[in-house]
Amino acid sequence: MTKGEIMLKTVRMGEWFQITIPKEWEGKTTDEIFRHVWEAPKKLTHLFRMKNKVLMDGSRINWNLPLAAEAKMQIQLFEDEDLRLIPNFYDIDILFEDDHLLVINKPPFMNTHPNDPLTETKTLLNAAAYYLQSKGELRNIRQIHRLDRDTSGAVLFAKHALAGAILDKMLEKREIKRTYIAAVHGLFKQKKGTIHQPIGRDRHHATKRRVSPTGQDAITHFQVLKEDKIKHLSYVKCWLETGRTHQIRVHLSHIGHPIVGDTLYGGQPVEKRQALHAAKLEFIHPFTKERLVCHAPFIGPLDILKNIDVYSV
Repeated sequence: MTKGEIMLKTVRMGEWFQITIPKEWEGKTTDEIFRHVWEAPKKLTHLFRMKNKVLMDGSRINWNLPLAAEAKMQIQLFEDEDLRLIPNFYDIDILFEDDHLLVINKPPFMNTHPNDPLTETKTLLNAAAYYLQSKGELRNIRQIHRLDRDTSGAVLFAKHALAGAILDKMLEKREIKRTYIAAVHGLFKQKKGTIHQPIGRDRHHATKRRVSPTGQDAITHFQVLKEDKIKHLSYVKCWLETGRTHQIRVHLSHIGHPIVGDTLYGGQPVEKRQALHAAKLEFIHPFTKERLVCHAPFIGPLDILKNIDVYSV
C-alpha cells in the first residue's frame, strides 16, 4: 500500500462482491464512488444502475444517498457471460489470480489477443478464456495492455467489466508500472538515463514505428545491468511512463542500441526473436487496495541475468 491508501474489507458471495464501506467513503454517494473514486465510464455506471446490480445491505440502493461507514455494499460482478471469442487450451503460467484479476507470464511467439475473435484462437486471451471456462467461469476476460508477439512476460487481465474499466483508467494515469529487461547491441556510455522522444507511425512500413516530431509523447527510462564486452552487448532494464506501440524497441534503436533479434529496428538475427521481456508488473489492486508486485521468470537469451536482481528499480 502507498501512503494515503485505504485497505478495503471485501468478500465474495456467489455472483456478488461485498465491500464494507470504509470511513473514508462516508458521506459520499454510490454515484460518486463509481464516477470519481473508480472513474468508471458513464455507460457502464448506467448499466449497473439500471439493472439493479448494486445493493446496500441486501436491498436496492439509492445511488444519491450518502454512504454510512461499515454498511455493506453488494455489487453483481461475477455472473456468466456469452463468450465473444473461442476458448483454446494452452498451458499458461499464472503469476497472480483472484476474483477480479489475472496476471499471466506470456511466452514468446504468441499474440496477446486475436485480431479476429471469430476465427483466431491461438492467442493468450483465448488461452485465458479457456482457463477460466475450465474452472466454471464463463467470462469475457479483457487484456489491460499487450505485448508484441515475440516479447515475453507479465500481462494483466481483468475478469469483469468494472475491473477492466478501473484498470484501463489506471494504465492511462500511469498507475500501473511495467519493468522490462532486454539484450541490446553495443555498450552504453551513459549507464542510466531517460529517452524522451515522441513516437509515430512510419509512413513507409505498415507496422513499423519511428521517432517523429508529430508523434505521441513517449518516455522510457533505462539502466544497464550487465555488459558483455567480448560480444559487444548490453543487458538493460527499462521502465515506462507511457505505453506507445513498440516504444522500447523504437527508443533503444533510436539511441543506437537496437534489441538483439529485433530485425525490424536494426537488431541482428542472432536470436530467434527479440530479446525483450516484461519482468515486473506493479500496481494497487482496484478493489482491495493491496499493493501487488508480479515477477515474471525469464528464459532464453536473457538467462545470463538469472543471478542478478533485475526487479528492483
